[in-house]
Amino acid sequence: MNAPSAPYRLVPGAPASPVILHVPHSSRTVPEGVRGGIILDHTALERELDHITDSHTARIAEEAAARLAPKPWQFVNQLSRLVVDPERFPDEREEMRAVGMGAVYTRTTHGEPLRRGDHLGHLDAAAEQPLLESYFHPYAAAMTEAVTQRLEAVGRAVIIDVHSYPTQRLPYELHGDGPRPPVCLGADTFHTPPTLLAHAEKAFAGFGGTGINSPFAGTYVPLKYYGTDRRVSALMIELRRDIYMTEPGGPAGPGLDRATAALAELVGMVSGAQEGSALP
Repeated sequence: MNAPSAPYRLVPGAPASPVILHVPHSSRTVPEGVRGGIILDHTALERELDHITDSHTARIAEEAAARLAPKPWQFVNQLSRLVVDPERFPDEREEMRAVGMGAVYTRTTHGEPLRRGDHLGHLDAAAEQPLLESYFHPYAAAMTEAVTQRLEAVGRAVIIDVHSYPTQRLPYELHGDGPRPPVCLGADTFHTPPTLLAHAEKAFAGFGGTGINSPFAGTYVPLKYYGTDRRVSALMIELRRDIYMTEPGGPAGPGLDRATAALAELVGMVSGAQEGSALP
């Protein structure tokens, strides 16, 4: 498992587009240098990647963008969230540290030890800091810059966070006892305006129901802008995996095209892009 040249990929969109499709959890790539600190054997690691990866979400974002003119921007994590999770806080503010799944995971989705040096769900600084310095902080800085560029170019930025989640609750989920609708919309009280939420509910209405903040809540905004700049709006799209793929970690099914079309419709409503007008 070799590392790509960068832990993230920014796919340029149209200069006039405010939309960034953020895809943080789609990759299964674990660099060899990181793999050495993981105690799972090959079979167990592949099984964990099946559970933890938001499979095919990068494809959904890419194909949705291809349907639109002007195209949205795409910011895609090139590495597995088992390397670092770019959407978690790297300190004690992160409640998922309680189950060993902060910015650097120490436990699996089923609560088993993941990394060498794990002491009751925590790594010492000597083990954690190199991962944060090599992967987490550069990713955060690049995503912040991508948002800054949209603000400078068009005066606003709309982050649409593209995720998926399993049909059945996994043991690591702290808030998994609520509804598990076909599409969960993660909203933030500051950064998710009612119009953005309404657009998403309309775009994904054909899947048999949308829910808000259950089983996963909130959305991603770079810390530089979080809670302070309303020009940055954001929404998390969580697709329940049975609507578009075989679980866990299996191939995409016919629902993937429907999910792609719904995401394209949402982006079009948010940005004024026209579906079907992009070049093939």
